[in-house]
Amino acid sequence: MTPERTGMHGATGALIAATLREAILDGDYAPGARIHQDELAERHGASRLPVREALRMLQAEGLVTLVANTGAWVSTLTSEECQELYLVRERLEPLLLRMNTPLFADDEVERLAELADRMETATDVEQFLALDREFHLAGLDHADTNVLADLVRTLWNRTQHWRRAASRLFWSEGDRSVHHDHQLIVAALQRRDADEAEHVLARHIRRSRLELERHPEVFEPAGRLATNGRISARNATDRGESTG
Repeated sequence: MTPERTGMHGATGALIAATLREAILDGDYAPGARIHQDELAERHGASRLPVREALRMLQAEGLVTLVANTGAWVSTLTSEECQELYLVRERLEPLLLRMNTPLFADDEVERLAELADRMETATDVEQFLALDREFHLAGLDHADTNVLADLVRTLWNRTQHWRRAASRLFWSEGDRSVHHDHQLIVAALQRRDADEAEHVLARHIRRSRLELERHPEVFEPAGRLATNGRISARNATDRGESTG
């Protein structure tokens, strides 16, 4: 294959990966859902080569699970795995915020204040989730880090489905503490108080982790899908079939 063709497939693969990533994060694909490579190729007017490249990219991010000669599924998490990822996020994301706090521009902090206010008046969970994601991931690239910012985004992406579940829980129960935390983070950033910003964010993430721990039932559908996916993959492999 010529370098030009290789580059073309790489660009197409990146585009397919970006589209599929967005669909997974938006909840269009549930954890454990089968990803049909032929459908992706047809949708993007591409061959299966860039589709496979896109799936490998998302596998590296933890969003897709590939089974050799079998197929691809949206990755799932058990309650224990999600708790571990949240514990990692609980330590690393506040550190990243601390490093970036002195570097926020005034207009960026004003934008965060606006987002915090809009979250309080959001009319549904999906609107809240979009605002919440923008709020927490804004301005985290100012500090010169080699891996930390990318790692935090990966942790967000891998736990997105269960963050949606946790948000539905606090939404239905009328818990306003999440909004209080957002306002405290904004106030800390306005003062450029890195200690306070770090402390509030750690507590904020911990609250979500404990809420998920308190509701293990949110993992049951994902668990069944994951089991079904593994069974389907194993059966297809035993029959010598390719189900991609």
